[in-house]
Amino acid sequence: MSPASDSDESFDGASSLVGTFTTDGTAALTPGSLDGQQDKDHSVPANPHTTFAVPVRRVDDLRSKYNTSSQSISSSSEEDYDTLQPDPSAMIAGSKGGGAEASEGGSDLRRNSWSPGEVKDEQPKSSLDSSSKAASSETSRPPLERQRSVKVKLEKTDRKGRYILVADDRELREVLREGLEYQTAVQQKKQRPRFRDLVFTRQFTAFDRQNPQSAESPFHGFFTLFWLGTALLLLKIAAQNWKTYGSIFGRHEILDLMFRRDVAVMGLTDGVMCGSTAFCVLLQKAIVKGYLRWNREGWIIQNIWQTFFLGAVIGWSRYRNWPWTHTVFIVLHCMVMLMKQHSYAFYNGYLSEVYRRKTLLEKKLRELKDIEPDNAISDGQKYPTALSTSREDPQHIQSVEHRRHSLISKRSSALNQEHTEVAAVAAAIESGDPLNLEQIESFERIINWELDDMNEELKGKCSETHNCFPSNLNIKNFAEYIVLPTVVYELEYPRQEKINWWYVAEKTAATFGSLIVMQVVSEAYIYPHVMRTVEMKEQGMPLIERLQEFPWVLSDMMFPFMMEYLLSWYVIWECILNVLAEVTRFADRGFYGDWWNSVSWDQYARDWNRPVHNFLLRHVYHSSISAFHLSRSSATLVTFFLSSCIHELVMWCIFNKLRGYLLAMQMLQIPLVMLSQTRFLKGRTILGNAIFWLGIMTGPSFLCSLYLII
Repeated sequence: MSPASDSDESFDGASSLVGTFTTDGTAALTPGSLDGQQDKDHSVPANPHTTFAVPVRRVDDLRSKYNTSSQSISSSSEEDYDTLQPDPSAMIAGSKGGGAEASEGGSDLRRNSWSPGEVKDEQPKSSLDSSSKAASSETSRPPLERQRSVKVKLEKTDRKGRYILVADDRELREVLREGLEYQTAVQQKKQRPRFRDLVFTRQFTAFDRQNPQSAESPFHGFFTLFWLGTALLLLKIAAQNWKTYGSIFGRHEILDLMFRRDVAVMGLTDGVMCGSTAFCVLLQKAIVKGYLRWNREGWIIQNIWQTFFLGAVIGWSRYRNWPWTHTVFIVLHCMVMLMKQHSYAFYNGYLSEVYRRKTLLEKKLRELKDIEPDNAISDGQKYPTALSTSREDPQHIQSVEHRRHSLISKRSSALNQEHTEVAAVAAAIESGDPLNLEQIESFERIINWELDDMNEELKGKCSETHNCFPSNLNIKNFAEYIVLPTVVYELEYPRQEKINWWYVAEKTAATFGSLIVMQVVSEAYIYPHVMRTVEMKEQGMPLIERLQEFPWVLSDMMFPFMMEYLLSWYVIWECILNVLAEVTRFADRGFYGDWWNSVSWDQYARDWNRPVHNFLLRHVYHSSISAFHLSRSSATLVTFFLSSCIHELVMWCIFNKLRGYLLAMQMLQIPLVMLSQTRFLKGRTILGNAIFWLGIMTGPSFLCSLYLII
């Protein structure tokens, strides 16, 4: 490549180099523009040979583009646990751990960034990086001098209009190689974020008196009105019971049912059930020590154990013939422990494969360092010094399928079965072919980038190194996770500094107070109608006659069931989970959203139970896409179906009959969601919210009436 004239002109202001391709393979270039027009005050001499333009992009431009692009991730209408970001207004100053500091101060998508010409002498302060610190350092090079011209040669290819640019100039080779490498890094930032990226932040629940947003809400008075009305209703029922039965609890049949028998046995069963979950720790220990492989037999053993765990608990409850109060508690707690085990096992299983791959690449890096450079090997001979461009195609990077495979490649240790830059480097090292210094440095850089990614993956959002994988595989860490009010495992969660025991006492009192209200309402307004339907069956009343009573049973139980539904939700998600969070210093209180404002059933499914929703989103929805290559619609169907089956299983345990009513009603939410997106309902929030509340008011009593009468 040579300048068109001998004048002292600079390429600084040019966006491209425009020139002609001559028969001897050389080119005469002058500064031009990418649209094919020449820059002002520059001209290209007429030449009968091929005309072309080469874009000019200096390293500084590439660095600027990289820094800008790394701050953005491609958006999608798909809800993704990887892209969940904390609301700054919900953050509480002072929270520590689990990425809380990064959430408050802005997250850095690549903490171990590298710039051309810099020496990587600063590494993350983690024990995980100690094995690759020496490998991460690079040889500093002298700064590139600006030249008036550089000489290149264009080689023709089989495809028309495509040429291979060959440069004998060291500076130009350096610029092109580093530019391609950084372009690859930019595109890697557009890939699907990692398995771990579910954001936990420090925040309060909506009805918590410590939440400043709730305290300042203009609807705060309605909350006070609800509890005042509930207290007056409770006094009215208690007075009526005292007048009729001489006790404020009436006949207290439900209390007798709860405490008549097997209370101690139920407590012992619950303790054994929780203790047996430690099996997951033993399995992960065996995997990380190399006795088992997660991708081979590890996940199979885990699934067999989970099936046995669920079957044993349900079988034991049916064998003891427990009343529905005991059954509901033990089965629901069993489901929680099952989700906790699944999340713990599959996340650590994934990390074990990442750890295995990291160990393999560290071995390859040591082998690479032992190779003596052969300067007789020319650049591009046998192995290119620049990265392949297959990972630079934006359309390829943006595709969902590629993003899923990029996630899988992080945990793959079968490099000979991959088609990646790292796999090509590993194959080159194994072949034993001679490499020159620039090839060795380029290969070393590729491996170091991969090691940085894996170290970051194994570290997660840990602020302390003792929580990083595999240091987290111990009974203490697992026991802390089991009692936390979450079913999604992370290496570290945001924690508050101390426990407010007055707050614990307040929520505990609210729990027992709400349970008393629920018991009184059930005893007065629900239990008599339930027993009436039982007597219908015992007396042999035909199904037709029982169906004639269905509307009356439904109307009698609609309002008390609605109240029980609201109080059950309040006891679990507002009281019990907040007590657990305070005792364990768990700072993320985002257990629910404003589901009462829902205008569609998918919004309700996301907001009313955030812990379970996050579990289904990570371990069912996205796992079915990545593992079974399902489409989004198919994954949604699988998620809804699995959730419906679990709910139906609970109803079977309570009523001792398998009818499928709840399963069918939950699956009907899918067409209702589709209906909410039509022109008839889209944008009509009041109508959508009214339809939602109509379903909430009639749904629970309707289902209970079906199970009781039919």
